[in-house]
Amino acid sequence: MSSLASPAGRRVPMTATQKILARACGREHVAPGEVIYPKPELVIIHDGFVETAYKDLHALGYGQIIAPEKVVFVTDHEVAYGSQRAVERGRNIRAIAKAWQIGQLFDAGRGGHGHLFPMEAGLVRPGMFLFCYDMHCTNFGAVGALAMAAGTEVTSVLATGSLWTSVPHTLRIDLTGQLRPGAHPRDVGFLLAQGFGDGRWGVQHDYRVVEFGGPGTDALDLAARVALCNSITEMGVANVLFASPPPGIDTRSAPDFISDADAPYEARMSFDLSSVEPQVALPGGPDRAEALGRVLGRRVDHATIGACGSGMYEDFADAARLMRGRRIADGVRMFVVPGTAATARRMADEGLTQIFIDAGAMLLPPGCGPCAGGMMAPLGPGEVSIATAATNHAGRFGAHDGEVYLGSPITVAASALAGCLADPRPLMNA
Repeated sequence: MSSLASPAGRRVPMTATQKILARACGREHVAPGEVIYPKPELVIIHDGFVETAYKDLHALGYGQIIAPEKVVFVTDHEVAYGSQRAVERGRNIRAIAKAWQIGQLFDAGRGGHGHLFPMEAGLVRPGMFLFCYDMHCTNFGAVGALAMAAGTEVTSVLATGSLWTSVPHTLRIDLTGQLRPGAHPRDVGFLLAQGFGDGRWGVQHDYRVVEFGGPGTDALDLAARVALCNSITEMGVANVLFASPPPGIDTRSAPDFISDADAPYEARMSFDLSSVEPQVALPGGPDRAEALGRVLGRRVDHATIGACGSGMYEDFADAARLMRGRRIADGVRMFVVPGTAATARRMADEGLTQIFIDAGAMLLPPGCGPCAGGMMAPLGPGEVSIATAATNHAGRFGAHDGEVYLGSPITVAASALAGCLADPRPLMNA
């Protein structure tokens, strides 16, 4: 769908977000601020909300949902069933999927993290529009898909097929330069989130779509784009979207989702990737960026690579290069959480799993890992973690008085080896 003409014949330029939403409404044009009712191509709900959705709709008299073939259930939060309640929940989810005739159920061990494997499996493609329960569905912007987080209102989508949505404004960020060794897209995301939060960029970000473009995106593969999309989500943006898909993504059957050259961006800024040094996000939020060099030496008890922040194969390959032939420090529990079942298989086939095991790390099943409220491999009282998780608010990993620092996969690997927050660059050059 290219920019379309108005009824008077005047060409109306649009952003990628406007194009995707207009197509989802069966319209030629939608404008920022307009309230619309887009129809999704997929609706994705994770295991933490399926029972609630069923109970809520059953109480309202709904015996069926409107488009079950479009609905995907994903088990990724409590994958290993660490309690009898989890066993019961899994049984209930399977029964609900059958009762509602759900189009696709990715049960425990069948897919992986619901913000990752749908891209890997081709379920989520460039130009698609989705509704999802969880806010980190912004990951899908890495392939040029627009997924809106409906939260508990996803029950309305199940019942009616849509949900009122205000068309968001778009902020364009043109990336230039290339990342230097040791720097990572998560570091970029932390810096951008910090700048949004403290106002240094001079732009509004609340309920905006952040669209990335520019020559700096050319070298960013899917894993890098996922990391960048994920790292700024918690700031309250409506969505994150790349202006073009990563290498290797087939767009032949995709609608035109590219913004017009004269698209009506609310604001536009540039960011030089070559200026980035390794960062961490201090406990309390991904926007609390701090140069890694200023916090070196902070004790680490717990380390995690994975979750929807950095759970792609390339993330583990980067970390494994640092950990090959080395051992994690005494007193550190390190967990490796493949984002998808396919990634777990590839890691085993190509020797990465053995590298992590030899280093003393433990592998968890594909899914959220500790980031899902510490239901697996939790953080203890007073302990310190370094992780690639989506967020690090108090209690996210379990203990409310634990501290979680966020970093890139290579920063997490270096820190697990050292037993404290550590710079990965000396290991890269060793």
